[in-house]
Amino acid sequence: MRIDCHMHVGGKTARWGWDDDVRVIEAADRLGIDQLCCSIPVTRGTPGMDEVRACNDDVLEAMRRFPGRILGYCFVIPGCHRESLEEIDRCLDWDGRDQAVQPVQLWDPAVHPVIEKAIAERVPILEHAGYPTTPAEWAAQPNMSHAGDFVRAARLFPEAMLIEAHVGGGRRLEWAIRQLRLAPSVYLDTSGSVVDEGMVEMAARELGADRLLFGTDMTMEGGVGKLLGADLTCARRSGSSRGTCRRSWAGGVASTGTELSFVSSM
Repeated sequence: MRIDCHMHVGGKTARWGWDDDVRVIEAADRLGIDQLCCSIPVTRGTPGMDEVRACNDDVLEAMRRFPGRILGYCFVIPGCHRESLEEIDRCLDWDGRDQAVQPVQLWDPAVHPVIEKAIAERVPILEHAGYPTTPAEWAAQPNMSHAGDFVRAARLFPEAMLIEAHVGGGRRLEWAIRQLRLAPSVYLDTSGSVVDEGMVEMAARELGADRLLFGTDMTMEGGVGKLLGADLTCARRSGSSRGTCRRSWAGGVASTGTELSFVSSM
């Protein structure tokens, strides 16, 4: 079972790159991806709960349209505590099994109720992340989380299943790896448009391949290609001999024992 842990679909609320979500399924078929964990986040500003619910409704519709292929993330905005927790319940009741949170730093007290809810429901949290290198980039996303924020959140909630998005996000992979060494409970996905040579090998070598989850985040060919081109033979695999990530998420992205496979193991 090859699962893309970080992908997006489009809907009436927002379009994410393709004119129809069937294109996502067609691309997944060609690339050998069995399931895709998808969300429709609002990437700029702070949306109201009506917009948040509309985004999640579009994800639920994609799940209905492509059953067994599209798995849903429930997108929520911290700060609206009661409404966000109610929205999580609504999505979980329909079987949107995961949570995507933004745009507040992951350790912020405003996020604590959402993290506590995720722990109680035993579902993972995927958080948009990066480390901009210019003041203008920081100004565009002032509350974006970086690897240090994940470390801080992991220390507060060591039992939480946290996934930092984008192995090369913000072009500061070396800095992110140094931070994530301090939080072995945090996972890093391989998604994103940055496809620098050696980045996957470095992350696997320094963090362990069992902490890497395959993802594409719209760059589907590049996401597969960076793994096909990666030499993971010398990576520390923590008992994994085929370059696979194993994670038992009862009620989460995958059922107990399902493998999240690196495409390089095909």
